[in-house]
Amino acid sequence: MAAESSTNAGECLKGDTGEVLEFTLGSENYALDINIVREIVEMMPITEIPRAPVHIRGVINLRGEIVNIVNLNTFLKLPDRPITKDQKIIVLMAEVAGGNNVGVIVDTVKSVSQIASGQVDCMTEGLAGNESRYIKGIINTAADLKNEEQKTLIIWLDVHKMFKDIEKN
Repeated sequence: MAAESSTNAGECLKGDTGEVLEFTLGSENYALDINIVREIVEMMPITEIPRAPVHIRGVINLRGEIVNIVNLNTFLKLPDRPITKDQKIIVLMAEVAGGNNVGVIVDTVKSVSQIASGQVDCMTEGLAGNESRYIKGIINTAADLKNEEQKTLIIWLDVHKMFKDIEKN
């Protein structure tokens, strides 16, 4: 397979297995490692921060803790959309963002899934563009299914790498 031998800017983790949290942004499916998720909360009022970077939507007060909110659409250069009450905030473990309380806005949270190494495909940097460095791989949920109608591709994000880049800037 050519995908295995090519290099990926997101350091494809073809051999990894584990649990991921699946969510959507617009019409696309995404995932992140479940072990970095602290909790999932309903959308609540976000206080904007003047002159903050464009990908920082603002902060929320979550049971007395200030949580920085990152807009993944803006960060990943996806079309920005207005926030709705139906969206969710995935609050991450503080270690992910250098000890800071951080949450990300997603449209829907789908499920927690177990993935196997055979379900992960790599992407080549040249095809995916600059934001591909934040992608661990593409999860093919139908890797073991014979029914193509149930096939779903999920973009597996490297959240650690995203927050390292945010801290640099």
